[in-house]
Amino acid sequence: MNLLVRFQRDECGAAMVEMTIAIVLLLTLTLGFVDLGNAYYQWNAATKAVQAGARMASISNPIAPAISQAGPIAVAGGTIPVGSYDYVCDGSTSTCACTGVSCVNGAWVAANFNRIYAGDDGACGPVAGNRPGMCDFYPFLQPANVVVRYTATGLGYQTRPNGSIPSITVSLQNVNFRFFFLSGLLGFNTITMPAMLSTVTGEDMRSTAP
Repeated sequence: MNLLVRFQRDECGAAMVEMTIAIVLLLTLTLGFVDLGNAYYQWNAATKAVQAGARMASISNPIAPAISQAGPIAVAGGTIPVGSYDYVCDGSTSTCACTGVSCVNGAWVAANFNRIYAGDDGACGPVAGNRPGMCDFYPFLQPANVVVRYTATGLGYQTRPNGSIPSITVSLQNVNFRFFFLSGLLGFNTITMPAMLSTVTGEDMRSTAP
């Protein structure tokens, strides 16, 4: 009986048990903060990738070359009416769908899309002397995540005889945060990035550097 009483009152090892519980909570919080900081970095990098993609699209040949025939104009350098065309080029399907009164269907040009996605060198990873693409800023980005939209908004350049001046919007779809320490905890690996997009006005609309 005395042995049982002594066993009940014995506190040997209590500090170890308490430390084990505390260290688990401490590590979870510490690594969680690290992972959340990394998630913020990913969001910032993806935002920069969208901005770079829009800029690259504005000075590159359009993914759907038929844009140059959509919305014909009577006066050289004149405007193309709003609503003439709206091309949505989806990287997940490698197609460009068009709506509008002057749509001209055309093929998806993979090389033009890849220039926007991967830059002049055609590969992810910045290379000196080459204009960067989207995946140069966010390496986890996949072509299927990219959507490029060309819309007629009534713009025109007097110095361009027959060029189309679309508003170009680059956005991302189905991009999840990539967690390392929290990936298997509470469904963190299925958290989708908030929608982000960048819109610019088409400029040179050519492949070569100015």
